[in-house]
Amino acid sequence: MFVKAASSAHESRKAPPSASRAATPMQTRPAPTLGLFAAAWGAVGLCALLVYAIARLCFIVAAGLEAAWQPWHVAVALANAAFMAWSEGYRGFQLGFSPRSAARVKWLRHNPNLVRTVLAPLFVMGYFNAPPRRLVVVWALTAAIVVAIVVIHALAQPLRAALDIGVVLGLTWGLASFLISLKRTFAVAGYPTSPQVASADVTSSR
Repeated sequence: MFVKAASSAHESRKAPPSASRAATPMQTRPAPTLGLFAAAWGAVGLCALLVYAIARLCFIVAAGLEAAWQPWHVAVALANAAFMAWSEGYRGFQLGFSPRSAARVKWLRHNPNLVRTVLAPLFVMGYFNAPPRRLVVVWALTAAIVVAIVVIHALAQPLRAALDIGVVLGLTWGLASFLISLKRTFAVAGYPTSPQVASADVTSSR
């Protein structure tokens, strides 16, 4: 009997690792479907915003084409189109906004939560969960765009259309570059461009 008691005590001390792990609560991670939905909503929401802006401006340009154009209107349209293609389309979107936003879509795919999922398009554009310097740039640029819209809206046709042609060109370039950046970002491991997420969010996602 003494031998039986000793062997049972020895077996209890050698409890299988699975039993000890079962007693410890497992770390939960976001469901894969939540990440897929958040990333898709962020990408589609941003594309929809760009498409809406392009379509709305195209109607304004079409109305302006019916006005009487002077040679200087044509000169303004051509000069502004070239400037906006370079500054907004190439430098603003292709070299900065588009690859960064695509990287944030990919980061969101693996790090969703309720707030980021609901506000996914705003997260992708960098309006929150970004380094302080990036937040200042994003919000300052947004304020500048709002002021420019108000000023251009007050102009008469066809000058308004002459300026909006350049904006349409820049936004169209931006939409195309974002879609291309999405394809390139998800085709490779890691991040070709930094998603520029706030350091606290990077730490919590590990």
